[in-house]
Amino acid sequence: MKDQKVILAPSILSADFSRLGEEIEAVEKAGADIIHLDVMDGKFVPNITIGPGVVSSVRQCTGLPLDVHLMIEDPDRYINSFIEAGADMVSVHIEAAVHLHRSLCRIREGGAKSGVAVNPATDLNGLRYILDDIDFILIMSVNPGFGGQAFIPSSLEKLRDLSEMLSRFRSDVMIQIDGGISPENAGEVVAAGAHILVAGSAIFNNPPYKDVMNRIRKSVPGGYQVC
Repeated sequence: MKDQKVILAPSILSADFSRLGEEIEAVEKAGADIIHLDVMDGKFVPNITIGPGVVSSVRQCTGLPLDVHLMIEDPDRYINSFIEAGADMVSVHIEAAVHLHRSLCRIREGGAKSGVAVNPATDLNGLRYILDDIDFILIMSVNPGFGGQAFIPSSLEKLRDLSEMLSRFRSDVMIQIDGGISPENAGEVVAAGAHILVAGSAIFNNPPYKDVMNRIRKSVPGGYQVC
């Protein structure tokens, strides 16, 4: 495995929303690279979370990049609203975007990085002809909708398959993984090809945040620690 910096994106889905600003400040001080925000509509996934207003408030709390994961039906309706609220990265689900190419173009036209999220049972072949329109791909290693789920082992094979595909067609596309990421499996997922690790309960349920984030990084050769 090649040494590389681990890019950590704490997911605020598992944060204490009664003091969200403090939670974001704490993970930033602990060494977070990106803040991940899960948007759920109660239709595409069986849960409802946040909207552009919360993203706008988070934008005022941190200078870190905001990564907005749209787990919603018909995402085109809201892409511009989330970018205007402060999103730097926006991902839409390949299963939910009826006109995926148009959705990705809209994200880039708004000035954000474009991403495609892929559910555990979804084949990667649907990505082949839109790779030029993607900045990152989000592999879901749990079924989306709730935090605290266990990592699906077959996600490692999927990461390896995606990494091989990108090495042939678009080696500059980043691979993000979300779901059940912890100090125990971070090394494996990076070895399989992941660049950005989204972690929610593994971080927010295990303070102090700096310690658990350092444990994640220590599991990957070259992963720096925050002193």
